[in-house]
Amino acid sequence: MSGADPLGSDADRMIVYLHGFRSSPHSVKAQAMLRAVAVLPPDGRPTLVVPDLGHAPGDAIASVLALVDARPDDEAPLAFVGSSLGGYYATYLAERLGARAALVNPAVRPFDDLAPYRGMQTNMYSGERFEVTEAHFDELRALAVPRITRPERYFLLVQSGDEVLDWRASVAHYAGAWQYVQGGGDHAFQGFEAQIPAILRFATDG
Repeated sequence: MSGADPLGSDADRMIVYLHGFRSSPHSVKAQAMLRAVAVLPPDGRPTLVVPDLGHAPGDAIASVLALVDARPDDEAPLAFVGSSLGGYYATYLAERLGARAALVNPAVRPFDDLAPYRGMQTNMYSGERFEVTEAHFDELRALAVPRITRPERYFLLVQSGDEVLDWRASVAHYAGAWQYVQGGGDHAFQGFEAQIPAILRFATDG
């Protein structure tokens, strides 16, 4: 973890973890992040928030912006950690808010990648049923970031065995960013817990 800096201590910082499509704050990676932060020393522990994003992209972004706006110190450093669709959201939010973002097997073009999921879907954790409609794809297109403006604010983690998304598209989209590309694995990102210290260092550095 980083030490004191002009922008404030680690304890002043907020990290927002954004889960993926059909996922929730109860996901394996979200819970691993919460456990890792909980054991940090209190004076060096950032605030980690894991919101339930729901299924509508526009509502998801609005809820995160409201969460960020409500934090006690709006000058404190802010970072996002996003998995899959959450990585797409994290990129939009990082660009809009000037924040850092760590991205785990992120979606780059979810308005294309999620086309096979049009229709009724089920949340893998809550069991909630919801419908993916054309409006969802329109909202996703509205969040597109054609090119990241400051690559140094991003940390990309991908596994080449991702069976859902093309890891090469992520490597190209986040060219110039810090990148950890690992062979094998899958979309869930095997061995994620081993990468949490690096993610937290990045999220709290600067």
